[in-house]
Amino acid sequence: MPSAFITGATGQDGSYLVDELGSAGWDVHALVRKESFEQEQSIPGWVTPHLGDLLDPAGLARLIDDVEPDAIFNLAGITSVAQSWEYPDLTARLTGLAVGTLLEGAWRVQNRTGRQVRFVQASSSEIFGDSADSPQTEQTAIRPVSPYGAAKAYAHHLVNVYRARGLFAASGILYNHESPRRPTSFVTRKITSGVARIAAGRASTISLGNLAAERDWGWAPDYVDALVRIMSAERPDDFIIATGVAHSVRDFVDAAFRAAGIDNWEGLVEIDERFNRPVDATKMLGDSSHANAVLGWEPTVEFDTVVSRMVAHDLEVVAR
Repeated sequence: MPSAFITGATGQDGSYLVDELGSAGWDVHALVRKESFEQEQSIPGWVTPHLGDLLDPAGLARLIDDVEPDAIFNLAGITSVAQSWEYPDLTARLTGLAVGTLLEGAWRVQNRTGRQVRFVQASSSEIFGDSADSPQTEQTAIRPVSPYGAAKAYAHHLVNVYRARGLFAASGILYNHESPRRPTSFVTRKITSGVARIAAGRASTISLGNLAAERDWGWAPDYVDALVRIMSAERPDDFIIATGVAHSVRDFVDAAFRAAGIDNWEGLVEIDERFNRPVDATKMLGDSSHANAVLGWEPTVEFDTVVSRMVAHDLEVVAR
């Protein structure tokens, strides 16, 4: 039975990854922070939780030495671009520096045991910043415009460093991907939960920021499946994971209201400049042809369906 060590196992992507690896018969180990160790209920009973923190390099290194996993999936860190502007130093340490500890841990286990350890980094389209290339490819220049993007860029470069050193170190450059498991602190889930509350008569408006920003949105389980395929590839590489279709935040709002049976929504959305980021990419659009050719991966769920599934879930939440 192969073993996997997952950071960020309680997040949207981590929870789907736990499900997929568990169904495939993996022995799954998860890093759980001290603050939530005793209260954590979202990890299945068959997963082995390990108390630890990305901010404790020595403890994290010892933990990897003890587990000796066959694969490490790093999905943890500050995951919100907006939050990274509030906590740039913490973002740098959690989303950037900690990746070096994980990579070095994988390298040490591989050297000590004589068997290959595979490392998969959940990278981000934010490493490209406000790129002039559209769509972006794996060769697009890395020019982040946020603390989150900068931390992810540093981690992305570290993966390439350890790959050159001889470790199976690979990156999935993930574009925006959503599901009902997305926290409500993210704009997409804020939209779908807000629309559900309006449809149920529990709220009258939603306050949002920039509706013009365009993103390449996909279905989270598809993107997690891509990470597993990256781990199983013949050779390590960087792979853009995207749908190749961009939609604006306005499009997302429109699709959410339509899914709730509301066609005329203009008066139900308030624009609040407090939600605008200091600097933000205008349009993110990815070309996943490399992943399709090498991994056989392609998205399976279209934009409108992603949104409608989230709205349907939030309507059920409101009803309960």
